[in-house]
Amino acid sequence: MATFISVPLKKSSEVDLVKPLSKFVTTTYPAGEEQGEYIRAVEELNKLRKNALGRPLDKHESSLEILLRYYDQLCAVEPKFPFSENQLCLTFTWKDAFDKGSLFGGSVKLALASLGYEKTCVLFNAAALASQIAAEQNLDNDEGLKAAAKYYQLASGAFGHIKDTVLSALNREPTMDISPETVGALSLIMLAQAQEVFFLKATADRMKDAVIAKLANQSADFYGDAFKQCQYKDNLPKEVLPVLAAKHCIMQANAELHQSMLAKQKKRFGEEIARLQHAAELVKTVASRYDEYVSVKDLTDKINRALTAAKKDNDFIYHDRVPEVKDLESIGKAALVKATAITPPLSQKFSDLFEKMVPMAVQQSMSMYSQRKAETVNRLVGTMREATNLCNGVLASLNLPAALEDLSGDSIPQSISEKSRSIVQQGGLQSIEQLIRDLPELLTRNREILDESLKMLDDEETTDNELRAKFNQRWNRTPSGDLYKPLRGEGANFRSVLDKAVQADQVVRDRYNAHCEMIALLCKPENELIAAIPSANPVKTLQGSEVVNVLRSQLAQLDQMKKERETLEGEIKAVTFDMSTCFLTALAQDGAINEEQLSLSQLDQLYGAYNQRVQATLRTQEELLGQVQTSHQEFSSLKQSNTEANQREEVLKKLASAHDSYVEISSNLREGTKFYNDLTEILLKFQNKCSDIVFARKTERDELLKDLQQSIAREPSAPSFSVPAYQSNPAVPAAPAAGPTPAPRTVFVQQPQQAPQGPAKPEPPARPPPPSFTPQAASGAPPTGPPTSNPPPVAPPSQPQGPPYPTYQGYPGYFQVPMGYNPYPYAQYNMPYMPYQGTPGQAGYPGAAPAGQPYPGYPQQPPQQQPYYPQQ
Repeated sequence: MATFISVPLKKSSEVDLVKPLSKFVTTTYPAGEEQGEYIRAVEELNKLRKNALGRPLDKHESSLEILLRYYDQLCAVEPKFPFSENQLCLTFTWKDAFDKGSLFGGSVKLALASLGYEKTCVLFNAAALASQIAAEQNLDNDEGLKAAAKYYQLASGAFGHIKDTVLSALNREPTMDISPETVGALSLIMLAQAQEVFFLKATADRMKDAVIAKLANQSADFYGDAFKQCQYKDNLPKEVLPVLAAKHCIMQANAELHQSMLAKQKKRFGEEIARLQHAAELVKTVASRYDEYVSVKDLTDKINRALTAAKKDNDFIYHDRVPEVKDLESIGKAALVKATAITPPLSQKFSDLFEKMVPMAVQQSMSMYSQRKAETVNRLVGTMREATNLCNGVLASLNLPAALEDLSGDSIPQSISEKSRSIVQQGGLQSIEQLIRDLPELLTRNREILDESLKMLDDEETTDNELRAKFNQRWNRTPSGDLYKPLRGEGANFRSVLDKAVQADQVVRDRYNAHCEMIALLCKPENELIAAIPSANPVKTLQGSEVVNVLRSQLAQLDQMKKERETLEGEIKAVTFDMSTCFLTALAQDGAINEEQLSLSQLDQLYGAYNQRVQATLRTQEELLGQVQTSHQEFSSLKQSNTEANQREEVLKKLASAHDSYVEISSNLREGTKFYNDLTEILLKFQNKCSDIVFARKTERDELLKDLQQSIAREPSAPSFSVPAYQSNPAVPAAPAAGPTPAPRTVFVQQPQQAPQGPAKPEPPARPPPPSFTPQAASGAPPTGPPTSNPPPVAPPSQPQGPPYPTYQGYPGYFQVPMGYNPYPYAQYNMPYMPYQGTPGQAGYPGAAPAGQPYPGYPQQPPQQQPYYPQQ
């Protein structure tokens, strides 16, 4: 029966996927049906992990399907969530599959905040389970042979994939079971076993000997490569190496056997005998060295029968010369197996739980596109607003349109009245002062959130540095200082934004202080406003003049241009376009997204026409303002110039400018309030991100400290030393072997109950029997014969004995031998004999034996042996 190697599964600790992933979904996607669907998908993913890793798996295809489905889902979800130590931090803990642990330390395990690590370990388990399913197949029928070959090739491909990707997936030294050397050797072993299954199928199908020999020779070659790869490395359990060596010899012997049959068919009888002799030597080597792992009895009998018959025929009939083995033609090779390529999806009925969620690369590109779009919109809108403010400032400096409305010289111009009513309706000075008072509170709240977030990082980094200084090289995790660089950069950016906001707030306050007097005047009732404005001589002669009409026409054109800008601003803000389709197409075609090129091209198409319209309004304003200034000069020259008129015009200019400043200050303060409130939400997300990563780092720190304590407990407390020869136990002759132990069909490289049983360890020498009692001693009668100062000589102990002394069976409650009768005294040879006082209810010790007679109940010494202790 064939022996196959199976791989044990890794064990994982429980991980809660729901809380961190749901938190990311709720903060990234708006509340609604889409968010609820993603949260349900997160819960399904958590259930899938528990089914795949949280319970023992049967050696059946359905269990393998669960593992492969979880692996496929990890591959699908990896690009859609920002799994990393400094973003979405999930720590996965896995134990070494081949480490059985120790009494104090437990098994070796590794905890990493890496989804690539989780994928690697899940794929390892899938390969291990595939190897176990293959080993359980019935190789006596076609279906079992095909299934075994299929699963061994899948296991080989999975182990080979881990070998190629594990270092890049982990970015640190992995545990021994998933190291490139280990999984590379396992991949070769699985491939060799798959090739052996094809050899068994060819043998069962009675194919040509030439084909079978090539299949066996190729399998022997695969086993030889696997043996060489792990021969000098202690990365696989010790049971694997002898099995590989035995299988290499067995498959080579099978190749020689079938090639000898081919030589017999070609009437090359000498070659037949040479190959059979070589095959016999190979199986003899296996039987002598590896019989406890692999049984070759049937193969040996088959080869020996064929060799005996061939020699007999050659000796009596053919007399063909038997060549040397080295002179034989090499046997060909035929590889019918190939490691299965690992290309997700691997499960048969896989459906992505997060099918509607776009990958993180697309999400990041969408975020960058949104920023570029916002910059474009702000640039266009800001350009128009600056031009409008410039226009208002020029008109206010010319006292327009108030100068045209104030031809009477003693009433309030209509434009000033309208501006006064507008300010009162908006809340006047009280609304501005309330907004100004609110800004410091909002600023302080944001600063406190930012400071608290950075303090969490500082405290954790300080702890990490202290432990790193304490444990040195043992503290082998990413330094917190390196891990927090992106977060600290983000925090520095937030602090810079707050500093600039403080400067902007001060500018608004200064502007308010400069215009607050005139703004307060505009808030007064009409009669007080009329009294505050100086009166002047009427200039009714200009009423209806051509210059006044031209100025009014030009001002009307400017008002129309402002309304057009407001409409244009609304149109620009309303432009929308879904770039996700464009980015997904680019990602599918090229495997990457050139976000800058795609975004700029699309924004140019969307806003190119609007940009031209904005530039046209700027040119129109420039022309109209030039015409207004020319007409105003002519209008001013016609007006009567006197002190009262100049004072009145100056006040009207300040009132118009105060209105414009009020509108702008109110807008700035509301924008500042919105900015601080929006920034509060962003800073709270930043705080949550810092809190999550600090919590994950603390969890990782606790796990690492626990592992360090276990590893320290496993270390020897003192250097090893050699025991003197005289203290060693005497060798106990081993019992004769009862015959070779039948080899198991499957060798699990971890389970001790399936490992080969070696010879029994020698037992320690038997303990001396308790003293026997004579009736005389039991009755308490005095001993006959004179007492001696020392007990008779006895055989020396096999090892030095010392207190405390053991309790002998049959003497409950007695814990120490009386010194007078202690057969192992310690440097107390001259102690005087002390008569033993018996304990009530307990028989006394026997008296000394008569002179020249042995002590009853103790082994006698050979006559030629000298006493071990000196006699008094």
